[in-house]
Amino acid sequence: MSEKPQVFKGYAVTDPEKWDQFEVIEYQPKTWEETDVELRITHCGVCGSDVHTINPAAWGGTKYPLVPGHEIAGVATRVGSQVTGIKVGDRVGVGAQIWSCMDCRACKGNQENYCPKKTDTYGHFYPDGVYTQGGYSTAIRAKSQFVFPIPDGVESRHAASMLCGGLTVYSPLVRNGCGPGKKVGIVGVGGLGHYAILFAKALGAEVYAFTRSDKKADDIKKLGADHIVITSEEGWNKPLHMSLDLIISTADTSHAFPIKDYLSMLWVNGSFIAVGLPDDDLPAVNAFTLLDNGSKLGGSHIGSKQEAIAMLKLAAEKGIKPWIEELPMSQASKAIQGVANGKARYRYVLTQDLE
Repeated sequence: MSEKPQVFKGYAVTDPEKWDQFEVIEYQPKTWEETDVELRITHCGVCGSDVHTINPAAWGGTKYPLVPGHEIAGVATRVGSQVTGIKVGDRVGVGAQIWSCMDCRACKGNQENYCPKKTDTYGHFYPDGVYTQGGYSTAIRAKSQFVFPIPDGVESRHAASMLCGGLTVYSPLVRNGCGPGKKVGIVGVGGLGHYAILFAKALGAEVYAFTRSDKKADDIKKLGADHIVITSEEGWNKPLHMSLDLIISTADTSHAFPIKDYLSMLWVNGSFIAVGLPDDDLPAVNAFTLLDNGSKLGGSHIGSKQEAIAMLKLAAEKGIKPWIEELPMSQASKAIQGVANGKARYRYVLTQDLE
């Protein structure tokens, strides 16, 4: 006997020509499986990816209507019989990925965030054809592999944006050896960059923040960076030639981006990891640029469940709190416009107001 059809409600973009305007819709959730968890959403962060996805002039290919949101915190209301470690009433969260095959090399090796068949939390399709809708909504269902318990030491409003913004920088930091004795550069101090500073410092690294002006200098110091480098100044990179072990770039722009200057600052076999997702291509890099220091150029896709749990544990132990502005979910338009215009300091978090 099939389950009774159910609908969820959310704030959706219905007209691509009015991509920053929302209206409440009802939609079909994921088909229930006994490996799933359903949660009542209390908070949802607003990510730069939300803007790029719903704006047809950015990444494109979006199917409307679409409920965005993949920085979700809430309370488990239904737990499948095959799920362990989560029970009804637990505070849990969901990030930018909601499904993977669990059968490929990546999934079997705790690299499910790189599954070739991975499904995004919104704007993608499940294997049975159901369209994924995100967290600007009343509830969400997800495979338990992508549902993360929130520890007591982290408030749900703080956990929400960690589940994409935080994890996106935490994963490449730990995978590339960030820790005591390491010098780590953070490019761009926005939603992602502020998290990168917080986590790099919490992991014990010496942190260099790269920013185009001194407008955010006071914020950068409060976030914990040890050094501030103003990249609009002449010769800004030369004092750091071959001195950094790792650079995490959160820059959301590619026009005239001085990637060769950044690569020159890496120590032997150091890595430049791009996690910002500009609409245009990165500048070209000649192979000879990589020879002098054996530097590496790479990317990163969110993080695994193991990394998400470790990140939340670190946040609880170190008292890490993102800088957020809370708005009722009905003001999603204001938050989206704020992110698009660079006004966020440093993440917007929507609080539930739908019945």
